[in-house]
This record gives sequence, structure tokens and C-alpha cells, in this order.
Amino acid sequence: MRARVALRFGWLVFAAGLALAPAAAIAASPHVEQADLNGDINNVMSAYIQNAVTRAESDNASALLVVMNTPGGISTSMDEIVTSLLNCKVPVIVYVYPSGARAASAGLFVAQAADVVAMAPGTNIGSAHPIQSTGENLTGDLGAKVLNDAVTRVRSLAQMHGRNADWAEDAVRNSVNIDAEQAVRLHVADLLANDIPSLLNEIDGRQVARTTGALTIHTAGAIVDDFPMPIWQVFLNALIDPTIAALLIIVAGYGIITEMGNPGLILPGVIGGIAAVLAIVSLANLPLNIAGALMMLLALILFVADLKAPTHGFLSVGGVFALLLGMAFLINTGPVGLGVNPFVAVALALITLAFFVGFIQRIVIARRRPVFAGAESMLGAVGEVREPIAPEGLVFVKGALWKATSTSPIPAGAAVKVVGRTGLSLQVAQANGESKQKEKS
Repeated sequence: MRARVALRFGWLVFAAGLALAPAAAIAASPHVEQADLNGDINNVMSAYIQNAVTRAESDNASALLVVMNTPGGISTSMDEIVTSLLNCKVPVIVYVYPSGARAASAGLFVAQAADVVAMAPGTNIGSAHPIQSTGENLTGDLGAKVLNDAVTRVRSLAQMHGRNADWAEDAVRNSVNIDAEQAVRLHVADLLANDIPSLLNEIDGRQVARTTGALTIHTAGAIVDDFPMPIWQVFLNALIDPTIAALLIIVAGYGIITEMGNPGLILPGVIGGIAAVLAIVSLANLPLNIAGALMMLLALILFVADLKAPTHGFLSVGGVFALLLGMAFLINTGPVGLGVNPFVAVALALITLAFFVGFIQRIVIARRRPVFAGAESMLGAVGEVREPIAPEGLVFVKGALWKATSTSPIPAGAAVKVVGRTGLSLQVAQANGESKQKEKS
């Protein structure tokens, strides 16, 4: 009996050991957390990467892997990401991946802030010269100031990690761009890797310099946890585009003005209100230029004023010019360059001009139509005297009998024309030669 109990206990211990073995192996494996810097660098992307850094630190991850594919973006957001990566307490690896991806413009700065820069075959890096939103170079003292600041920044980042600072400066000054193989050969990137597992195995055991002391990377056979951008941030990220912001402002203006011109339609007001809220969210995450925003606000005020004042469209023309200028200066482009698409701006201005010209034409036509109701509708109407007016009597006008007065006597049966009205009494005059036929009861 005792032997049977001992045998069962032994089997139980063996089974527990088998069950716990994978868990122990998982616990012993390095843990790498992945963030995807895919798309423009903006405030939402900056918040996402900063959250990834905080999470990796709190989870005691073996490393933070930033998989990059970006054309660049806003300089202030780039600075926030660079600062966050430089101060991350775990090793930071930037991997330009997959084939066809790039680390352009602001992406070069972010890559140079990492402890390890790896690139997949078929990727490229560089083209970091500061530009305006129109694609033109910044010139004059401002251009020199912005360029020198960017050069110093990228050289500092490259030198901190022992990379080619001279080439990094050339990428900023002259927008040079190189592929992955050249980047490794020139020591702009640290290594070439076909995929994430091979990258993590190759850098295992590598030491990286930090101001607080060297860190050793342990990533061989690491378990990678990918933390993609949450859906709400994906939505916000889609909104954060100067052209989208300008479109939302225009839609908001259309909706609200249409509702004001046709009270009770409801739908235009709802659409305009939603577009206005989304426009505020979009602009709150962009480097807004106050002058551009005020110019667009002035454009909307001019459009509304033209609906109320008899200016024959001159205010709307002024509003179109204000709209164009507002969209051109809406975004503070900064060193990297960002702005409303100029073709979209011109198209929106023309569509808006057509919209308000049509709106004003409707108002002018409505104002010229004869009055069909109220006291004014009686003026000029022709009727027939039913009871002699001397100086008061009865007339039949527009299907009803009215009390009427006249400055001179008018016999029954004569045609009269209404020249005024006081309450329920009409002032009439004899309508000699009126072309309009007398009304019959």
C-alpha cells in the first residue's frame, strides 16, 4: 500500500515538473518589447513611442525594439522621441524594416538616438535637410539658424553612439541618402539583418555605451511582444494631417452656415459640429500657426457677413483670399517641413467660392421676389369697389372684402388700386387704365 502511494506521488511530481518546465524556460528567455514607428512623426506618434519606453522600463524588458518606416515629420515631436530614447533605461534598437522601408528626414535623427541601428536589405536612410511646407529650402538667417541647429543635433547623436557624424551632417546639409549596405559600410547603421529573430541573435552580448555606464544586450532567442498603436491613437494619427485639418474646418464652416441659412435642417448642423470638434482635435496635435488660424476664422466671418449684407459677393471674394492665406500659413512648418497640400488649398478655395456665389444668388433671387404674405403683399393689388367710398366704403381685393378709404369719392363698381394699409383698413386710389382685370366675387 505504501509502495503504491509513493509511486503515485512520484508520478505527480514528474507531471508537475513537465508542466512547469516550459514556464521556467519562458521565464529564462529574454523579453523584448516592440513598437512600430510607421508613418509620419507627429504628436500622436511621439506619445505612442514615449508610452512604449515607459512600458519597457516598467516591465524590465531586455530591450526596446522600434521597427521604423517613416518619411519624417514634425521637429518638435522628433525631439520628444529622441529625448525619450536617449533616456530609456533599457537598450534601444531601431530596425528599419521591412524591405522598402526608410528612415528619412526626422527618421534619421530618431535612428541615430538608438543604441543599435539595424537595416533590412532594400531599405534606405537620409534626406534630412530642413525644408518648408511647399518643398522649398529655408533661406536667409532663419534658414541658416535652422540648418545649423539640425547639423549640431545629428552630429551629437551620431558621435554619442560612435557612428559616422560626417555623413550624418552631409545628410542634413545636402539631403544625401544611402541604402542599407552603404549605411553599414559607412558606419551610419550598425548591421544588416533580414528579419527580427536574426537581428536579435546577432546583437546578443553586444555592449552599448551610455553616459550612466555601458549596457549589455541580452536578446538571443528572445520572446518579442509587439505593442501596436491602439485603435484610438490610429484614428487620431489619421486626423493629424494639415490637409485633413483644413478640410475639416471647411466642412464645419459649410455645415454651420447652411444650418444658419436654413434653420431646422439639423443634418448640416450636426455634420458641421462633428467636423468642428474633429478639426479642433487635429489642430491641437499640430504645430498651429495662430496667424493662419485667425486668417481662416476671418474667411468664415466674411462668408457669413456676405449672406447678410448686400455686398454682391465682394466679401466672399475676400473670404476666398483669406482662406487661401490661412491654409498656406495654418501650420508652423518647423525645420522638417509640413503643411497643407497647395493643390488641395486652391481646389478648396475655388469650391468654396462657387458654394457661396450660389448661396448669395439664391438670397438675391429670394429678395427680388414679390411679397406673398403680410401687409406688404397688399400694396399694388387691384380690386373692385362694392360700397361707394365717400370717404369710406367696402372693396373686394384678393378674395376678401376690406374696409377702404380714399382721398376722393369712388363709385361702386370702379376698379381701385391699394396704395396703403393701416390695420384692417386699406387706402385705395381709382385704378384708371390698369391692365390687370378686376376681381370678381
